[in-house]
Amino acid sequence: MPTHHNLFDEPWIPIRWTPQALRSAPGELPGRLGLQGVLEHSTDIATLAIPVPPAHSALLRILYALTARVTGLDEAGPGDWGQRRLEVLEDGRLPQERIEEYATRYRARFFLYDSDGGRPWMQDPRLAKQCDAGNTAGVNKLIVTRPAGNNHAWFRHGSDTNPDLPTAAEAVLSLLVWHYYGPSGRCSAREVNGTKTASATAGSLRTALSYHPEGDTLFETLLAGLIRPEATVRRGEDQCPWEWDDLPDPDAAPPTPSGPCSRLTACSQHAVLLVPDDHDPELVRDAFITWAYRAGRIPRDDPFLIWQISQQNNRYPRPADARRALWRDLDALLLKEPPGTSEPKRPKVFDTAPEVSEDLRVRALGFEQEGQAKDTQFVDASTPPVLGYIEDRAPRTAPAVARMRQLGEMHGHRLNRAVKLAWKLYTDDAKADADTWAAEAAARYWPRAEAEFWARFRQLDRTGRALDVGLDPAATRAAFLSLAREAFDAVTASITRTLRGAKAVSTARLELYGGRRKKK
Repeated sequence: MPTHHNLFDEPWIPIRWTPQALRSAPGELPGRLGLQGVLEHSTDIATLAIPVPPAHSALLRILYALTARVTGLDEAGPGDWGQRRLEVLEDGRLPQERIEEYATRYRARFFLYDSDGGRPWMQDPRLAKQCDAGNTAGVNKLIVTRPAGNNHAWFRHGSDTNPDLPTAAEAVLSLLVWHYYGPSGRCSAREVNGTKTASATAGSLRTALSYHPEGDTLFETLLAGLIRPEATVRRGEDQCPWEWDDLPDPDAAPPTPSGPCSRLTACSQHAVLLVPDDHDPELVRDAFITWAYRAGRIPRDDPFLIWQISQQNNRYPRPADARRALWRDLDALLLKEPPGTSEPKRPKVFDTAPEVSEDLRVRALGFEQEGQAKDTQFVDASTPPVLGYIEDRAPRTAPAVARMRQLGEMHGHRLNRAVKLAWKLYTDDAKADADTWAAEAAARYWPRAEAEFWARFRQLDRTGRALDVGLDPAATRAAFLSLAREAFDAVTASITRTLRGAKAVSTARLELYGGRRKKK
């Protein structure tokens, strides 16, 4: 049995301590902890300090499942589930004895490497024989921030033949990204029962933006992120991958999650195996990455996503978009039935999260990417405390939030149409590309619109004493219109010195007010 890198013990998770913990500590506190340390000290930890948002999102799901296990909140009973969670909250910390008991029971399943026929954590040791050892994925493919293969190197240079070996801590975070955000399409070939195939299904969170309630401490964050199990859920059936007696059959259909713990941790469509460096076990020298199941797909039903309906009437999660500010999703997080033709449904976690605290923020984590190989940009954003404004608790303010969001977006879309029309009229070319102007206008408008939204949001009254909850629709409309007008004037100023340019700008300006009315 290996003696290195048990993830319960090894300090691999970067964290940020609360100011109070830093003040009261007799010495310098560590910047990283293992899983057991994170659970035991969650009251003194402000947040995880993971720089890669999809890895942060993935690890939160692992921690939610572990929190549910050690608190007994992985089942609906005995008694009222919400009351039992409040009792844990009142205790001020996760139960230390149960953390130690769980760590002792499953410690052998949390080794990062295992060469003695065991089960390395979140990996499939069978890949060493089922995949071609001469055609592995390599560490540049494993680490999602690196270029691999024939891709361009934007931020760092590297070589697949002589790569910089990642640390074990870096590798395990990327391992989680592959499990949750891995691409579909061709992967390393895997031979099972005499048949070799090389096609994988996309990960359960690929392309999606994940929304998490966030408290002042990791302890509050983890409790707020728990999902109330259905009455039929049993922990012996609702298992995490490290709790399975046997590894799943790659030729069989993937098992359907039976409860919150399996839904959070056992929806991977990829199989991965890390290979330690022969001379330094602190480094990873290679990786196998391939498909987990030959056919079938685990149903996507994550409680931290906004689900909506496409024009083809298909249900899909709201995608991550690095250009879209989080405030534009706020009404979809606070309202039970937000407006919109896509019929968005707020993440299930927000049904009960405010029971932990009304001062919870929302943290959005994701990866803007396509279903297959293309990855574009990470997404990491947070709000001020907003869950006290959720429709269930402040029914009068929620429609006001939706109205502000609609006005902000309406004038942003009108600005986009206006600058494109101005460019089209000025160039007298119906196919003229106005994307440069549109991008500049968006860069000027959206950050200021976000500041305007939050300024007005903070003025809303949720006591119920003000009938209009402090929202002046006319003034709000005028404020967003003013921001759009200023952005339009700044972008088009360069062409107003000519008669044709001035005419184009004057005509296009009407789009800021809704456009020229059509004659009936």
